[in-house]
Amino acid sequence: MVDAKMLNKISSAPGFIAALDQSGGSTPAALRLYGIADTDYHGDEEMFRLMHAMRVRIMSAPAFTSDKIVAAILFERTMDGDVDGQPVPSYLWEKRGVVPLLKVDKGLAAEENGVQIMKPMPDLDALLARGRDKGIFGTKMRSVIANADKAGIAAVVKQQFEVARQIIGNGLVPIVEPEVSIKSPTKQEAEAILRDEIAKQLDLLPAGEEVVLKLTIPTVADFYAPLIAHKSVVRVVALSGGYSRVDACEKLSRNHGMIASFSRALTENLRVSMSDAEFNASLAETIDEIYAASVNKA
Repeated sequence: MVDAKMLNKISSAPGFIAALDQSGGSTPAALRLYGIADTDYHGDEEMFRLMHAMRVRIMSAPAFTSDKIVAAILFERTMDGDVDGQPVPSYLWEKRGVVPLLKVDKGLAAEENGVQIMKPMPDLDALLARGRDKGIFGTKMRSVIANADKAGIAAVVKQQFEVARQIIGNGLVPIVEPEVSIKSPTKQEAEAILRDEIAKQLDLLPAGEEVVLKLTIPTVADFYAPLIAHKSVVRVVALSGGYSRVDACEKLSRNHGMIASFSRALTENLRVSMSDAEFNASLAETIDEIYAASVNKA
């Protein structure tokens, strides 16, 4: 059973989703940006310990509250961790009023037909059950579209919605994330195909089944307005996709009804060497900027 208070928060509260879900492949780059070099740690366990410490610093910062943050996407290890002795999901919801979400994909397959579908997730049901028991509300899984190949994009969307239906069946709300690369030479054309394919799949969902869509900020402002208005869409959120925070916020501000779900753009100005006062002030400034782009549409 989907938590009604969390659903209301996700669907209508002002603010944005903080993406704190860097996993094995993206963690070293995130740590380097934070000021921790590859030579500063040895092995995955130490790497993930440092990453968790960074996330705890973010989640426990004074500005990281429901005033401007709707939800947070967690890596599996983060879900299993704690903040001040309290499990992360319950800390987020009970102490911060922030809805806990979980990244569930296992990475990307090799590119074929201009896209990368998700690798198999044979243990997904067990992970969903564990997440649900820990208070997780919903999930996120990512595919990547590099070119405007109709067959490839159709395959991405089909797989995303197959997994989404499995997640819905486990009592959670899925975030469908077919990312169009901002480096794609056919980005606008890919977005047109993607919008049509998503609309087809949305129309096939039974009444009462809903998803969140996480999409690259479109080339044409408000291009995803028909998806935002669809009865089976809880909300449409934007990934930063490699844009700087300034660029991502500027582009997002032109898309009505779309809120941020930023990862690198959220953390790009944070450094491990900062004092707590410096760190908290920098994060608060970033949160204010992303919040403004998400809610203040001219």
